[in-house]
Order: sequence, then structure tokens, then C-alpha cells
Amino acid sequence: METFITYVVEDNPTVLSNLIEALSEIAHVKVTAHSATQSEASQWLERHHASWHLAIVDLFLKQGTGLGVLAACRNRQPYQKMVLLTNYATPEIRLRSVALGADAVFDKSTELDGLLAYCIKQTHKLMLENGQETQRNVLSHPRQSN
Repeated sequence: METFITYVVEDNPTVLSNLIEALSEIAHVKVTAHSATQSEASQWLERHHASWHLAIVDLFLKQGTGLGVLAACRNRQPYQKMVLLTNYATPEIRLRSVALGADAVFDKSTELDGLLAYCIKQTHKLMLENGQETQRNVLSHPRQSN
């Protein structure tokens, strides 16, 4: 099974720790790396441009914003999902986030269950796609019997 590579951009250490724990225990998602600033996040996501599956991004960061991270990752692969997680999930922020390429927006205080459900769905989708790819490989390259 392929590892579901998740990157978190969060500047609050307590929130980051709690989020990593919840993602691991409830959604079985391992956070591969994290950062607290727009520039660090944008650089990591670009440097690993084809090797991550999900980025969970806070709106307000130690330096820059989550909107800047979203904008920097507009040209990602179709399988790569970006989620904004914020305490300020107003209708305007939701619209702006989606316009910048967010696949989903969740409110930290009221929609954490929704985020975890989203992560579970994305993990299952990856497992299903990998299973179908394995099946295609087996069918196109049958084993030779001796």
C-alpha cells in the first residue's frame, strides 16, 4: 500500500500537535512534514512537486498566508489535494480559497470531523486507485508458468 503523503502548514504548535495526532489515530494519515510559514510551505511543496497527496493549510501563518500557499500550488497534479483549515471560514474566505485552488475549506472549531472524513475518503481513493493499477499491471504482464 502506498503511503498517503500529507503536509501540514500550521504555526500554532498545540494545534499542529493535536491535528497530527487526530489525523494519525482517526484518519490513519501520516503527516510527512510541516511548516509554519508561507515561504517554507511553498518551497517544500514545489521541491516535492510530484510526491505529496494532501496539503492542509492554515489561513494565518507566522509569515504570509494560506492563501499564498494555495496560489503557489495552483499547477499541481490532479491527485494532489489542498485543504484550507481555519478559524475564519467565512463565505468570502471559502470563495477566495476555492478560486485559488482549494479542494475544500474546513472551520477548525466546527468542522474538524469533516476534515477527518475528507482525509479518510482521500486515503481510500488512493488505495482503490493503487489496487486498480496493480490489477492492470497483472493483466498486462501475466506470469509465465514453468
